Amino acid sequence: MEWLAGTAADVICLQEVRAEPAQLPDAVREPEGWHSVHAPAAAKGRAGVSLYTRRPPEAVRIGFGSAEFDTAGRYAEIDLPGITVASLYLPSGEVGTERQAEKERFMAEFLPYLAGLRERAAAGGREVLVCGDWNIAHREADLKNWRANRRNAGFLPEERAWLTRVYEEAGYADVVRELHPGVDGPYSWWSYRGRAFDNDSGWRIDAIYSSPGLAARAVKAYVEKAASHAERWSDHAPVTAVFDWRWGETLGR
Repeated sequence: MEWLAGTAADVICLQEVRAEPAQLPDAVREPEGWHSVHAPAAAKGRAGVSLYTRRPPEAVRIGFGSAEFDTAGRYAEIDLPGITVASLYLPSGEVGTERQAEKERFMAEFLPYLAGLRERAAAGGREVLVCGDWNIAHREADLKNWRANRRNAGFLPEERAWLTRVYEEAGYADVVRELHPGVDGPYSWWSYRGRAFDNDSGWRIDAIYSSPGLAARAVKAYVEKAASHAERWSDHAPVTAVFDWRWGETLGR
C-alpha cells in the first residue's frame, strides 16, 4: 500500500494475486482513487490477475476465449480511451511434467489471440499494452545464469522461439528491451534461494509488450528493485514504463 500511494502510474497490472476478491482487505481490493478489476482462479489459492486504473474502464474482459484457461486467473484486459491494457500470468511450467504441457497449451492458444488483438486494435485506431509475468526469458541477456538454464522451463529453445513469434508474427514490441538494448537485464525476478538477489542473479521474465506505435512513444522503462533483500515484498519487482502519449490519441500505425 505504501508503494501504491507513492506511484504516479495510471494503470497497474498485478499477477499471481492468489486471493479471491472477498479475501482481500478493502484497501487492497478497491483502493481509494482507483478502479479495480480482479480475475481470480477457479482453483483456489492459485494464479489470479488484477488491474488498477485511475480512469473507469470502458469495457472489461476476463480470459481470451479459452475453454481451458478463461477461469484459470491468467488473463484479463480492459479498454481505456484509445488503448487496451491486459494483465497476463503465463504458466511457469516444469520440464517433464504436466505443468509444462499446460504451459505449451496456453502458448498455443494465446499467440493467435495476441495477433488478433493487435489487428483489431489497429483497425480501430487503438493501441495495446500486454503487461505481466511471461515466465520466459527471451535472450541470453535476459537471465544471469543462462548457460545453466538451457534445459529448464523459462529458457527452453521452444519457449524462446514462441516469444520471437510474439514479436515477428503477432507484431508486438518489447518496450523495456527497446529502451535498454545491448545490456544484461534489467532483471525483474530473483529466486529466494541463496544470494540471488544480492548478486543480481536474476531473470527478466516480467515484461511490457505493446503495439509498435505506442512502443515508439516509450520514454523510460525501469525495474523498481528493492534497496536490499530485507526490503523485498516479492520475488518479483515492479516493472514500470512511461509513454509520451495522451488518452485517446491515435498514432496512425
